[in-house]
Amino acid sequence: MSNFSYLSIKTIIIHEIREYFKEFQFTIIAPLITTIIFVFIFSTLDTYYSLNSSKGIYLNFLIPGIIMTVVMQTSFNYISEVIINMKQIGSFEDFLMSPISRIELFFSFMISSIFIGLCVGYINLLVLCFFSEFETINYFSLNYYLLLCILIFSSLGALTGFLSYSWDSQSTVSNFFIVPISFLSGSFFNINNIDSNYLFILKYNPIYYLVDGFRSSFYFDKQINLYSNIYILIIIFLIISSSLYIFNKGFRVIK
Repeated sequence: MSNFSYLSIKTIIIHEIREYFKEFQFTIIAPLITTIIFVFIFSTLDTYYSLNSSKGIYLNFLIPGIIMTVVMQTSFNYISEVIINMKQIGSFEDFLMSPISRIELFFSFMISSIFIGLCVGYINLLVLCFFSEFETINYFSLNYYLLLCILIFSSLGALTGFLSYSWDSQSTVSNFFIVPISFLSGSFFNINNIDSNYLFILKYNPIYYLVDGFRSSFYFDKQINLYSNIYILIIIFLIISSSLYIFNKGFRVIK
């Protein structure tokens, strides 16, 4: 670790965070408005059709799922778009030729993505709490599952950015993989309402356990499942290792 250039890492992190929040109208406010519209639509549906949840009020069940969905998509899109944009304008090659290793560059992007993901999660939590009432929140559990979610989707975003040269490739992964897996992870519905023939979609989906764990942060009576957490940690290790290995080897990183 003594060979790490901490000043370089710090400089990249500060630059990326500053660039992200500089465009807050598009990166924060616009998605937040979309999220509020989602909550408004579902609250209206709940008023007229009495949507059921095993935890009582449907919005209390829905809001944690929406927050996780926003964090998933933000973490993936941020880091993949940054890398692809740097490739498009040619600045990514400047980073590769600079006196900083690819591992350091990888960790710089990951740390900045973690900070941005946590900020986005808490901003949405603060705003959406006005639409519901949570008696208590376990912030240790909340931060834990938020961090795991950001690590998974930031690593997938880094992997996509490393292997892609066009926005079409990034959009394909986002539209055909990230969005479906985030929507089919129990974010908007209760697992008890699903036909037993389709439960395998959630049973083997690690993202479902992330959403369920995050949602449990808002309830006292929820027990932590050790096996699901081990499963999530194994998935995270495999994804981060794959991203780090491909980037360090330079496979398709530059043309």
